[in-house]
Amino acid sequence: MVCSAAPVLLLAVTLPLVGPPVARAAQPGPSQAGGETGQQLDQESRAGESALLSVYVQLVFSHGGWPAALSRPLPLPPASASSSSGTLAGLSLTTECNVKPDGLTYCACLSGYQWNASICSRHQLCQPPHNHRPCSCLVLSPPGAGYCQVLPPVPGSLSLDTWLQVPGHTLNLTLHTSQETTNLNWFLRRHTGSPGPIPLQPGTQVSLTSSQGQAVLSIRNVSHEWEGEYMCCFEAQGFRWELYQLVRVPLRATDVARLPDRLSVSCATSPRFQLSCCIPYTPLGYMASWSPGEGSEASLFNTPGDQCLVLATQHCPAADITYTCDLQSPGLTPLRVPVSVTIIQDGDTTCPEDSAVVAWNVTKAGHVAQAPCPANRAGVVKRTCGPDGAWGPIHSSCTDTRLLALLRRAQLLWAGQGWPAEEVPQSLAQLLEQTEVVSSPSDLLALLGTMTFLAKVVADTRIPLRRSALEALLKTTDKVLDMDTSSLWTPAQVQKPSAASDLLLAVETLAHSLCPQGHPFSFSLPNVQLQTQLLTPTVRADYRVSFSTQPPLWAQIPRRSLAPLDTSNSSITITSLVLRKLDHLLPSNYGQELGDSLYATPGLVLSISIMTGGQAFHQGEVTMDFGDRDNPFHCVFWDHHLFQGNGGWSGEGCQVQAANASATTQCICRHLTAFSILMSRHTVPGKPTLELLSQVGLGASILALLVCLGVYRLVWRVVVRNKLAYLRHAALLNVVLCLLAADTCFLGAPLLPPGPRSPLCLAAAFLCHFLYLATFFWMLAQALMLAHQLLFVFHQLSKRRVLSLMVVLGYLCPMGFAGAALGLYLPRGQYLEEGVCWLDGKGGARYTFVGPVLVIVGLNGLVLAMAMLKLLRPSLSEGPQAEKRQALLGVMKALLILTPIFGLTWGLGLATLLEEVSIVPHYIFTILNTCQGVFILLFGCLMDKKVQEALLKRFGCAQPPNSTISLATNESHLPEPSRGRSDNASYEEKMT
Repeated sequence: MVCSAAPVLLLAVTLPLVGPPVARAAQPGPSQAGGETGQQLDQESRAGESALLSVYVQLVFSHGGWPAALSRPLPLPPASASSSSGTLAGLSLTTECNVKPDGLTYCACLSGYQWNASICSRHQLCQPPHNHRPCSCLVLSPPGAGYCQVLPPVPGSLSLDTWLQVPGHTLNLTLHTSQETTNLNWFLRRHTGSPGPIPLQPGTQVSLTSSQGQAVLSIRNVSHEWEGEYMCCFEAQGFRWELYQLVRVPLRATDVARLPDRLSVSCATSPRFQLSCCIPYTPLGYMASWSPGEGSEASLFNTPGDQCLVLATQHCPAADITYTCDLQSPGLTPLRVPVSVTIIQDGDTTCPEDSAVVAWNVTKAGHVAQAPCPANRAGVVKRTCGPDGAWGPIHSSCTDTRLLALLRRAQLLWAGQGWPAEEVPQSLAQLLEQTEVVSSPSDLLALLGTMTFLAKVVADTRIPLRRSALEALLKTTDKVLDMDTSSLWTPAQVQKPSAASDLLLAVETLAHSLCPQGHPFSFSLPNVQLQTQLLTPTVRADYRVSFSTQPPLWAQIPRRSLAPLDTSNSSITITSLVLRKLDHLLPSNYGQELGDSLYATPGLVLSISIMTGGQAFHQGEVTMDFGDRDNPFHCVFWDHHLFQGNGGWSGEGCQVQAANASATTQCICRHLTAFSILMSRHTVPGKPTLELLSQVGLGASILALLVCLGVYRLVWRVVVRNKLAYLRHAALLNVVLCLLAADTCFLGAPLLPPGPRSPLCLAAAFLCHFLYLATFFWMLAQALMLAHQLLFVFHQLSKRRVLSLMVVLGYLCPMGFAGAALGLYLPRGQYLEEGVCWLDGKGGARYTFVGPVLVIVGLNGLVLAMAMLKLLRPSLSEGPQAEKRQALLGVMKALLILTPIFGLTWGLGLATLLEEVSIVPHYIFTILNTCQGVFILLFGCLMDKKVQEALLKRFGCAQPPNSTISLATNESHLPEPSRGRSDNASYEEKMT
């Protein structure tokens, strides 16, 4: 009987094959050590070749020990040369297996061998992965046939420019492979912190790129937190491989903590004092020393995260002195951190000793006294000694070390260090536990900062959260909103005014990240209420939600608002969140449309999020009822972009309306964000008419431009028979094409899911930017042609050169503006406006459109003025009365024609840029500029003399006599007699 804990051998067989091309290997007999026979081999080979056969031989030893003879390759007697069958030349041990008392079989590979990747994927590893021998030991349960295979040469190399990186620079690790690789992952094993390897993912500092035969890991702005052993893990040739590179990053002066960094001492009261400099643990092995060190004692003091060198002076210096903490490591530039010590002299103004909170020594006026934080808290306590010798208030930055660790872990996770799907839920659970230790404003800011960074990680990686993680978040939020305002929130907001706004944004982001399997979900706490609903593509109706608040709050999203999402053919998740007490914590910042009045909030903030296909939808219309309110009020939402990123209340897109079926008054907002109401004597008017006018005008413009293209298709060859006519109509045709594409793109943009993470929305905004700019630059090209003909009447133009310049001006210039705006503002998150697919109006992105447009409008206006002066001289000054009236009529007609063609109505955009302007310019601007295609069809195409003649001729109508002025084609036809005919005639001849 075989013992249950008996060791087992797995062997590979090497056979030199001799004889005919097809030979059958003999079946080996039982081993001398006992056990099972091998399986029959059937191998094809050429005469005289040797091969490593895929042979499985299992030897079981009942006595529990390994025979000494099996510790090395097993030689066999040479075969007879005349043998016609394959000969077994030798056996090599590859795998050692042991059956443990738990009944599991542990099989480890010997040096030079490894389990195949396909077998690895089906079995558990004996020890944690990444142990410098990937897939070298497997747990086989139940035991199965198999053996470790011989490893081929390493199919790649990991290169690094230098193992010692410069702090603040970019680290680049490059994997070069000679074989096709799969399952490529990067890891970092740090000397402190996480005991195991940390996965590296794309983040704010980490970027991963790959191409044929190469993969690159780049880490920007490296610091000592990025030093360690980097591992590149991949599969190739059927095996798992791990390549390693050691990276070290020296410390910077900012990594050295001094306590104090400046000191004033009274030799009479404090003849002895201490200085300390602390550095984080690093494998570079820094040696620390203080200078000057005479008359002082230096001692090393270790804390859980730092190493500190403490200098204790034995004698008080006679004069001011600067001590230096010297940090040296072999091969590195020494770090020298100074601490200035000022000696208080007789007659100096000082603050006396004080024992408030901590012991404060005598301090010179104008200096800041510093004291260490209590145990388990990091930071420093400071107190300023005023110029009159009076102590100022105590300022503490002491923060619980556990909260700081969570904050730093969240920051590194956002940078790219870690596995978000696992660490975000863990951090949310730990945050809930750590809310009990919040006792200072610094603690509160660390907790809020952690929530903010976790929300950014979830938004960037789009990881779904389970119910347990979301419950931990909501419980934490409920406790945070209950924290004391005077001792925690108020001083925290002094340090960071956007603290409450950041909390709102973080909770919104995390709340709508619930995984689809978690819906529907309801959760209620005193300060937090959440309801989620999953709408399937087949069943979609009005969404309605109500909350048991006081007074009750309900909201409704009509079915028509969700209609644009029908094309996505995916489920819609709607998350409704009500937060109590938050509105009192948000800063009292009001948009310009709310004025300077003081407002009172009802204590409730409603946030509604719509997600479909991993994208947020912001365009829905929502109707809200905050209960019966006695006073008139504003419907407002919290705009995170106002007041330099600190946030503020805005009424844009929201209006108040009386409810039909109740005595309450309702709010209607045409975007989705955090809503509330503000009591006031005035209401904010809505602007639905502007939206309707814009849509109708754009539709009419698109139709007119299509008609214009059709007309050009019919008459093109007739109207471009000479050089100047060709150039004029070519410019106008490009205006029509660009404006048609721009209007179509702009009209369809609201149907796309908005947001910077929507590629379609981003593309729509870029195309609208480029196409509208191209339209104006082609208008500028037309105006410059007219200006040339007015100023240089007898100067000939080269058709090819002018057309080339027009193409450069009409397409390359707007492409430069649009590309620069995309590259400059998209990385900052300031390219797209919230909720729409258009340029952000709060940053500088929109001015890359407004600026060129207004400049072009101004130039076109100058050209138009020149044309008017040309028509007015000399006809009006010298001609008869009838001729004067005819010229005036021509001027008025030219103004009517050229104003829309040159885009001069866009000058009204200056008025709409003003915040407090009347609503009238908005309506005029919308009507004139959305209908610009209609104007171009009428005045630029159909009223053109040559186009009319060509159309009449094509449709067989008689050509009427004409005596007109047409500046749409830059042609002049004035009746005779005219005393100014010579000038105008030469102009006419030149232009025709």
